[in-house]
Amino acid sequence: MPDTGADAPPALSLSGLSRSFGDTRALDDVSLDIREGEFFTVVGPSGSGKTTLLRILAGLDRPTAGTLHLRGRDIAGLPPNKRPTAMVFQSLALFDHRSVGENVAFALKMRGVGAEARRTKALELLDLVRLPRDYHDRPVTQCSGGERQRVALARALASDPEILFFDEPLSALDYRLRKTLEVELRDLQKRTGRTFVYITHSLEEAMVMSDRIGIMRDGRLVQVGDPATIYGRPRDRFVARFMGEVNVFEIAGGRLPAFDAPAPAQDGWLIVRPEALAPDAGDVQFDATVTDIYRLGSRVQMHLDTAAGTLIAELPASTRLAEGDAARFGFAVADTHRVAE
Repeated sequence: MPDTGADAPPALSLSGLSRSFGDTRALDDVSLDIREGEFFTVVGPSGSGKTTLLRILAGLDRPTAGTLHLRGRDIAGLPPNKRPTAMVFQSLALFDHRSVGENVAFALKMRGVGAEARRTKALELLDLVRLPRDYHDRPVTQCSGGERQRVALARALASDPEILFFDEPLSALDYRLRKTLEVELRDLQKRTGRTFVYITHSLEEAMVMSDRIGIMRDGRLVQVGDPATIYGRPRDRFVARFMGEVNVFEIAGGRLPAFDAPAPAQDGWLIVRPEALAPDAGDVQFDATVTDIYRLGSRVQMHLDTAAGTLIAELPASTRLAEGDAARFGFAVADTHRVAE
């Protein structure tokens, strides 16, 4: 298993990557080392630059400025077929007139690999992605959405890529299948030890699968870190809000004006996640009225009317509060995070 820690050598090094389209700067001075054998996910709102970044990494576009090195080799000018990488597209791009095995082994056929060797490799890859071997001769049109996803993954692995890129491959699948494939993708990445670079709109996918996450905004990479750090210690209010529901309070003169309570800093903003709020708890307490309750399986999300405005709390589903109830809520300062902007 490759070392994916902070001292691991980079598989892919980006330095000052920029991409302009006329006067529009789609990518703005992005620098990053993606470690050998890690699952790295890029997330961001629409128009943030993540798709442009992926296209440059995969060789589908060229940067206006900056360098891109794969294990020390400059690949910025190489086309996709000259790079030791592969890509799984959102559309999957399977050949519907071919069988599963023919789809999986297509790249090998283009390289002149013989029929028997192609079949052997395709069967090995079906094992790897956990599809039955008897699927080899099945028309790909007879496969379900999840099976087609596995076929596309096996096809990408057939060329033995050093890095595998993913362009939102699970976005069109239903929720249950998407959750299953999230786990399977992460498991496959661990079993193969390959470097995966994944683009998605889904925060859940990013949190479940990734060793590290990169957050993009307006063409810039604004924060990189492991999922726990990105969620619990965001660098600013944008990242905090992008990573999920959050309560934000201004700090002024060492106090929280919203509650007339002391703050853990002189200025800035205090980030309080919904799960940090609880009835009759914490250093900072306030009166609240429950206005709305949304059931999330084993948890409930409550909207609270308070003197500080509408706040959001997330509690166990067994919590005995109903809409219209008045209650005393609070949070522990130790469960908060301060940002400057």
